Amino acid sequence: MNGKLIALVLLAGAAAGAWWFDVPERLGWTGHQQASVLYGNVDIRQVSLGFRVSGRISGLSVDEGDAVKPGDVLATLDAVPFEQAEAAAEAELGSLKANLAKLKAGARPTEIAQARATHEERLADLENANLAYERARQLRPNGTISQANLDEASANRAAAVARATSAREALALIEEGSRIEDIEAAQAQVLAAEAKLESARTSLDDTRLLAPSTGTVLSRVREVGAIVAPSDMVFVVSLNEPVWVRAYVSEPDLGRVHPGMEVEVTSDSAPGHRYKATVGFISPVAEFTPKSVETPELRTDLVYRLRIVVEKPGLDLRQGMPVTVHLPEQAGAQR
Repeated sequence: MNGKLIALVLLAGAAAGAWWFDVPERLGWTGHQQASVLYGNVDIRQVSLGFRVSGRISGLSVDEGDAVKPGDVLATLDAVPFEQAEAAAEAELGSLKANLAKLKAGARPTEIAQARATHEERLADLENANLAYERARQLRPNGTISQANLDEASANRAAAVARATSAREALALIEEGSRIEDIEAAQAQVLAAEAKLESARTSLDDTRLLAPSTGTVLSRVREVGAIVAPSDMVFVVSLNEPVWVRAYVSEPDLGRVHPGMEVEVTSDSAPGHRYKATVGFISPVAEFTPKSVETPELRTDLVYRLRIVVEKPGLDLRQGMPVTVHLPEQAGAQR
């Protein structure tokens, strides 16, 4: 009986010891794989593309699944209204430039000569009016003319003085040329018209929807003939680069990774192909492990999100694909 009891005690002690020594292995404290491997998913950036101007779609050059490169024309709008707006802006600019040139040039020589001749004519009229008034003033005391005749001669002389003065000021004004304020106002109008023309040309250029970078068309949302506004989406393009891996590291392993660390990434579809990558971002905020990440730890453990940038990812890594991140060996041996 004592032998059986001793055997049971020894068996229980062996089981407890085995359980105790297996704890570090299960928690990843001593296992090389646990310390050197993280898990995550591929995160490929997508961009929704649309026109910056409104109009009617006149052409679509690509469809879903097509590969595009920077500068490729994906779609076009009916350009006729924008071409007309550009032509109107060019005509307005030409008119304002001509007006500015006229103000800067001032009056033509013939116009100045005409104003000078008018002034001389008014001076001659004034001289005749003065002579008539003097004769009337001398004849009035003798009763040769009436007081009314003298008054009329005086009024004619005053009118001739006013006309001569007006002609003199008109000549001085035309010889002086345009006011600097008028020239500056005309220059400002020309600048505004130039800006309006550039805006019209930009709008005309925006009737072509261009691919921003290399990628693949995921969705074609509009068709030819559709009327679109600047906020309407026409295509969704998946970018070939950058390709990021959204991975998570537990708090005990947080000290083993740092921004700039070089790592390797593998996928289940090609486990033998290792992609070079770099840790680019470590979240400062802890969160619960997402259910999409398959890790040996409990899903209720707090983890920190990593953003790992894959170098030369190619087309094998696709959105949402689960991947394994391999840390350098020295990173797993630091703890």
